[in-house]
Amino acid sequence: MELKQIVEIGKCLSNQTRVEILEWLKEPDANFPANHTGITNKDGVCVGTIQEKAGLSQSTISTYLGNMERCGLLKMIRSGKWSYFSRNEEVIEQFINQLQNKL
Repeated sequence: MELKQIVEIGKCLSNQTRVEILEWLKEPDANFPANHTGITNKDGVCVGTIQEKAGLSQSTISTYLGNMERCGLLKMIRSGKWSYFSRNEEVIEQFINQLQNKL
């Protein structure tokens, strides 16, 4: 993992709502209602469902999720016009390991 990605992840984690989103997605079945699209919560949670739980505007949540995807914290899949997000456990683990090794 490059230093630039570590810094970008740090920026994403500097916002309480983004940290909460990562927490919620750690156990999506416990934190979100079931999807009715054939996509399980473990595969990804719909942007609208995350937005409802966060209580913020759709545009704000979309921006947060896009930033988190770009820095690698989240993975996205599309089904028709809907986007579903899940944690990228590999990148999260790499980030934690890099922090332990560098700091």
